[in-house]
Amino acid sequence: MDILARLFEQHFGSAPTNIHAVQGGLGGSARIITRLANDTHSAIGILNENVKENTAFLEFSQHFRQHGIAVPEIYRVHDSRTAYLEEDLGDTTLFHLLSQHRSGAEIAPEAVAAYRQVVEVLPLFQVVAGRDLDYSVCYPRPSFDRRSIGWDLNYFKYYFLKLSEIPFHEEALEEDFDKLSEYLLSARRDYFLYRDFQSRNIMLHDGQPWFLDYQGGRHGALQYDIASLLFDAKAELPPALREELLNHYLDSLAEHIPVDRQDFREHYYPYVYVRIMQALGAYGYRGFFERKPHFLQSVPYALQNIRWLLHNVTLPIELPALMEVFSGMLGSEKLQRLTITARKELTVVVTSFSFHRGPVQDESGNGGGFVFDARSLPNPGREERFKKLSGRDAEVIEYLEGEETVNQFLENALKMVTASVRAYKERSFTHLMVSYGCTGGQHRSVYLAEQTAKRLAATGGLKVILRHREEESWVR
Repeated sequence: MDILARLFEQHFGSAPTNIHAVQGGLGGSARIITRLANDTHSAIGILNENVKENTAFLEFSQHFRQHGIAVPEIYRVHDSRTAYLEEDLGDTTLFHLLSQHRSGAEIAPEAVAAYRQVVEVLPLFQVVAGRDLDYSVCYPRPSFDRRSIGWDLNYFKYYFLKLSEIPFHEEALEEDFDKLSEYLLSARRDYFLYRDFQSRNIMLHDGQPWFLDYQGGRHGALQYDIASLLFDAKAELPPALREELLNHYLDSLAEHIPVDRQDFREHYYPYVYVRIMQALGAYGYRGFFERKPHFLQSVPYALQNIRWLLHNVTLPIELPALMEVFSGMLGSEKLQRLTITARKELTVVVTSFSFHRGPVQDESGNGGGFVFDARSLPNPGREERFKKLSGRDAEVIEYLEGEETVNQFLENALKMVTASVRAYKERSFTHLMVSYGCTGGQHRSVYLAEQTAKRLAATGGLKVILRHREEESWVR
């Protein structure tokens, strides 16, 4: 951390006063990701011993920015290239936005509009920036070729099928893997393949999507990335919306290159399958092998996607052994138990309120949780310029973030809340309340609730519901 602090001070001319982990232990990467901040500046610091992986990210970032694509600015890089400082894009991922703007299968227009923006940008990575990219810095391979595909399929076989005890005929399955690989390689593959183009790697910042985690990018087919986004497991995009977004993507792609839609679709679903298998391999490795149970929470959603594919898609090639494996996964008692566990996902309800109207009522029946009294903090509501604003408005946020007592209050509250979240998840508890009260329920409590909800949602592995109880009575 000293390296990152020095880089921060070199770039901004002042030392960070707060350093905290962004992902905790919930990420799927070996990188250590932290947020460094003081009263005037904020940045994201990365520590990673894998110099080749860092080089790919740093070189790609510079290249994409030259093409006008919204990726983070790299502020400073340590001479060893094992640490670097980049632009802080906030905490709102596309997945977080989606979670906050849906009710079951009903997804609000704001989230749909964000997804449409995202798929419009994807061809800029794949085609425009991909034309003159230096693929020699790709890590670990310059192309999504037969070897890369083989790694993903074996990842699925050894870390998911074997560890979840799904029976299969190994030789027959390998023959199907060969046929699938051959077909995947028949698609045109001279584009940039982002590799991990999914909702948690896309930030919403300044009203537009920004993009992260493309360090595994390489030459590949167009179908892979859009499959990654639309069949992102826990996003649970409804089939009709997936189809709408796929068509919108193809329309955007056609602005850059001629598109044979029939040929694209013939290769599309085989790439959907291989992406799902790669993801399941990752869930199995992190969940079964490394014993990080929150990764297994995504398995039921991936199985749901497989069930839909088996009932609605006919592949252009016969893969009987693989289809038998998928059927076995859907009937597996071990995996069904994961589905039951996933239904017990922890829900954290974060609420702002006014003490004048009394405390927040617990609707879950569990009782308990946290009630933080923010009335001791500086009150923007006393100043005329803030009276018609709330804790969601930039002017109020800037005012409160400029007060050290507010920052300390929030960090102390978050330490207690995140400790309880970890314990609740370990004990399979399903509900936690976190409430912030102030005098009017419009400024301080709203700001604290917003920041807490963003921080919790960024960790993943739980459902976060944000409520502002007094919103209808705010001074407008």
